Amino acid sequence: MRYFLMIGALASLAACGGGGRGATGDISQACLAANRSAASPALCSCIQQVANQSLSGSDQARAATFFDNPQLAQDTRQSDRPGDERFWTRYRAFSDLASEICQPAGV
Repeated sequence: MRYFLMIGALASLAACGGGGRGATGDISQACLAANRSAASPALCSCIQQVANQSLSGSDQARAATFFDNPQLAQDTRQSDRPGDERFWTRYRAFSDLASEICQPAGV
């Protein structure tokens, strides 16, 4: 399953020109607004494209809050609530895939 997800994400990135300035959404906007040194329009767009392939709209909105509030991510990861555990599994798969596909410039 993960293999097919990665192939689909790579195909969509190639179709969009490799993660340039095309994808906008909650994740991309939060990525750029976080003002992290490695963040760039291309990197944030790539991450958004992976999110579009692997997370629902509501999951994307929830994950976007982690850029501004990392403690919320930690609280979600440690939660025993079944809904949080299911979300964290989806989020972790997304973040692992984004880490594999999207590399900051100069890395």
